[in-house]
Amino acid sequence: MLRILAAVLRPVLLSPPLARAGYLYATLVGVVWGAVLSTGRIRRIEGLFVFTGVPTWAFSRGGSCIGGVYLTDENAGARVLEHEQLHRQQWKKYGLTFPLVYFLAGTDPLKNRFEVEAGLEAGGYR
Repeated sequence: MLRILAAVLRPVLLSPPLARAGYLYATLVGVVWGAVLSTGRIRRIEGLFVFTGVPTWAFSRGGSCIGGVYLTDENAGARVLEHEQLHRQQWKKYGLTFPLVYFLAGTDPLKNRFEVEAGLEAGGYR
């Protein structure tokens, strides 16, 4: 039954208009979150908003991508930003389903397909 439901919902949830709306909403949330918490430099690099100086309790690992926003304390080197650009593309594809599918892919970044796809080395995992 669950597979049937997933097969029916997948095309709807991943439809480009709905995924795009989810991506834009997540980006708005990320911008607000970053604007409130950031004490560092705020930049826009190739469409990705980068908020530095964010307290470490506000994100996981070295930083978090929410829609088109990357939140971090100081982990914003060129390689990491390449990695986060790929997460931005994943957000665009999956919209608001991205947090769920990311969670279902597992918490171990070495086995999480989204981290592997974004590049483990660039993300600082190797």
